[in-house]
Amino acid sequence: MEDFRVGDRAIYLGCIDEQVAWGASNDDPRKVMIEGNIYTIEKVEVHSYHTKLYFREVKGKFNSVAFKKYDCKNLCR
Repeated sequence: MEDFRVGDRAIYLGCIDEQVAWGASNDDPRKVMIEGNIYTIEKVEVHSYHTKLYFREVKGKFNSVAFKKYDCKNLCR
């Protein structure tokens, strides 16, 4: 599991219906995000079996399994 923190950037990987539904009341990132795009984490809400992420660029709360932490050290030159 990723260790997301406020201010981190995350890449949207895509998701399936079950990932959106897990944990109840998640928003569907497929409606507002583009796979492969990078978003800035504004709030992290940790629960027993899942984590919800909120982003600066879009409204909503999203299941963290649809994201991977963006590590510019390895990807930027």
